[in-house]
Amino acid sequence: MNMLRDDSLQRRFGAVRARSLQLAASLSNEDCCAQSMPDASPIKWHLAHTTWFFETFILEPREEGFTPFHSAFRVLFNSYYNGVGAKHPRPQRGLLTRPSLDEVKAYRADVDRRMALLLGHAVDETLAALVELGLQHEQQHQELMLTDIKHLLSCNPLYPAYAHDALIDGAPAPALAWLDFDGGLAEIGYNGRGFCFDNELPRHRTYVAPFALASRLVTNGEYLAFIEAGGYRDPALWLAEGWDKVCAGEIVHPLYWFEDGGGWHEFTLHGARPLDRERPVTHVSLYEADAYARWAGARLPTEAEWEFAARQASLGGKPAHHPAAANGHGLQQMFGACWQWTSSSYAPYPGYAPAPGAIGEYNGKFMVNQYVLRGSSCATPDGHARASYRNFFPSGARWQFSGIRLAR
Repeated sequence: MNMLRDDSLQRRFGAVRARSLQLAASLSNEDCCAQSMPDASPIKWHLAHTTWFFETFILEPREEGFTPFHSAFRVLFNSYYNGVGAKHPRPQRGLLTRPSLDEVKAYRADVDRRMALLLGHAVDETLAALVELGLQHEQQHQELMLTDIKHLLSCNPLYPAYAHDALIDGAPAPALAWLDFDGGLAEIGYNGRGFCFDNELPRHRTYVAPFALASRLVTNGEYLAFIEAGGYRDPALWLAEGWDKVCAGEIVHPLYWFEDGGGWHEFTLHGARPLDRERPVTHVSLYEADAYARWAGARLPTEAEWEFAARQASLGGKPAHHPAAANGHGLQQMFGACWQWTSSSYAPYPGYAPAPGAIGEYNGKFMVNQYVLRGSSCATPDGHARASYRNFFPSGARWQFSGIRLAR
């Protein structure tokens, strides 16, 4: 096994770990402890769980004389790794008033110090790969930190802002255009460059029929036209399960939209704002995305179509707190605005095999009752996006930055 001394890995470890604390810096202790719904986690839990990953999967098997920072943390901050042992119930994470936020920060500092000692020596390829997986995992949680705190703050009638930088409206979005793709026999999945999660493997060939893809995402204004045309009152547009939720009053408009003073507003990480009709609609479920596509005389792309087209797309700009309007021509907003629902169920690629042990629970066991989203969002950390990335959520999920790209 090759051994190497990689200072760049140490620097990357420090930068990613520091970024998580930066995301929490403007929040109060109360902000960091509360949990707004079972699908979201408290900020304090995110900070602890990402630390638990390094302590459990790297320090425990490799650190000489290993002793956990706190033995109870093994259960408190385990997410879904049954191979590791017991877990604290996910819906009850917001009840963990102890340990305090300060103790969680002390936990992070202790594990960071011990990881620095471990990485200060020669690092074998297996350890380097596991550290990179832990950093990619933490970047996923950095995006979740933003979406989870957004949901929490939206529950407050004061509509407090997380971000205090200006959210400036841009120019009108360009007209939607249809871009044609010839299709053919395509290679889909991880291309061998850089990092990938195991659900992007193995790279394989699949046939993609000729198709067209919308040049940009659906805007708030276009989606509002769907609402005003009675889109939420027409059962012919909806998948049966989605229509049941409409009838039950669970889905009446995109999450975070509300009417106030005769006009539509949207809660953002910048607080409540008048609805900007030029920005992409976001926080919609698969049901809503599919219904809108039917109303528009189109459909959602398959994930193979999306990846086929994305090979020629820019990875987008720097992370932000709200998706920007499209600006330009050609294929836009494939990355950096909203995750985009596809019509593809989340399933293994041909020949997929999860890694052995508890670490193999990372993706494979969730390949049921979920749909694939592609691209990245405004909240995705810099450098985390790629064309083969497979995000996945249940069809009713709306608290992520999820939007709509049309195909036909």
